[in-house]
Amino acid sequence: MTHHLPLGPGREFDRIRAIAAALGPAASSLGGDCALIPDVDGFLAVSTDVSVEGVHFRRPWLSSEEIGWRATASALSDLAATAATPVGVLTAVTIPADGSDDDLVAVMRGVGDAATAAGGTVLGGDLSRGAAWCIAVTVLGRAARPLTRAGAVPGDRVWVTGSLGAARTALVHWQRGEPPPADARQAFARPEPRIAVGAKLAALGAHAMLDLSDGVAGDAPHLAAASGVALSIEVDRLPVAPVALAEAQRTGVDTARFAAEAGEDYELLVALPPLFAERDAVELTHACGVPLTLIGDVRAGAGVTFLLHGCEVALSGFDHFRA
Repeated sequence: MTHHLPLGPGREFDRIRAIAAALGPAASSLGGDCALIPDVDGFLAVSTDVSVEGVHFRRPWLSSEEIGWRATASALSDLAATAATPVGVLTAVTIPADGSDDDLVAVMRGVGDAATAAGGTVLGGDLSRGAAWCIAVTVLGRAARPLTRAGAVPGDRVWVTGSLGAARTALVHWQRGEPPPADARQAFARPEPRIAVGAKLAALGAHAMLDLSDGVAGDAPHLAAASGVALSIEVDRLPVAPVALAEAQRTGVDTARFAAEAGEDYELLVALPPLFAERDAVELTHACGVPLTLIGDVRAGAGVTFLLHGCEVALSGFDHFRA
């Protein structure tokens, strides 16, 4: 039997589909931000995220505390996308031969700080020796009425929280051998999972939601596939972080494209019913301190159409397995 998973294109997701096919009946519903397990008062939301040295971070870029924070925040972002309240985290850390006890304690201090800031605690974990630093964080939360990537319907409108492109700006500076601007570095090193915003959006009637780890270009197709709909996104409307705007102008890249293809922003992409209006977005911003921007709509069909300056364009998000 072929396992069909509602995921967009990409080598990483081809591999997930192959795993699901191999697992067959041993696999539950894979491919969402969180596994949702029925509980007494709703659902237990569980997700695992791994942060690998040389893939997700480099030691010269970040302090040990920031490495721990960043790994934990990226995992907690999955709870935000499910509108779940964090309970706690479990952390498995692989330590290289040159890793010290002080480094390990500092990494875990960052893990604890991120968990506490989100309202959870560190529940346990595991330690091992390996070739490089690797921090695998499992998050647990509770949701009375969880959101998933499925549920968007034609007529909904597509919104995004916060601003985009700051983390990418830090990355391109480091890759050039330059220190990044402070705002860009902060966005990369200490992302803030949108826990309160996700819960508020669910309470306001959101139909579907996911977090942006691979960029609007990379993640929007997953929401479309899970919901069985088409998305039309006006890339010009994306909220671009000021520091990203400056970087795009410096390198001659279209600012909207720079933001759309930026990864690791950990903002939320959400489908809301058409009655949700700009005034509701303003009220949410006042309540949570995070802007919400209208960027497109949901239609019958499949896939995502990206429009830049009125013309359809092909965009690509971050891909861990791109050669």
